[in-house]
Amino acid sequence: MKKIGFLLFMLAAVVGAKAQTDEGCHERYVKVFEVRGADEVEDGLYADVVITLRKGTFEDCFIGKVKVENGMVLRNSIALTFVDGSYEQFVRNYKNKEPVKIINGMSETMITEDDELINVLFIGSIKPKKKAYKRAPMPSSL
Repeated sequence: MKKIGFLLFMLAAVVGAKAQTDEGCHERYVKVFEVRGADEVEDGLYADVVITLRKGTFEDCFIGKVKVENGMVLRNSIALTFVDGSYEQFVRNYKNKEPVKIINGMSETMITEDDELINVLFIGSIKPKKKAYKRAPMPSSL
């Protein structure tokens, strides 16, 4: 009986630890932008952006392209990249028709009529990692 209780406890601990570290791609990218920051996104066409889609528990990230004018994402210019390098226009009906600002290398969240959450992440604008101090080896490894 003690073995079963111990096994159930270990299973719950493993499942709980997995749930805490089970971040989606959107959250991981956002953390990188928050920690490292991003350079200002200039006007132009960007073919190296990450487009994140979220709805309910579904979340995925795709490579795509987008046009930026006056510091804003043009919704009708968003396209997803196929594995062969070709593109498909990303057409959605949005609840809000306001211009989409870019803040710290990330677009504001666009919400579709179907309650999809969409962001454009300008990964080319992420600032480089700062230098890290070299850690000393542990005495046991000397």
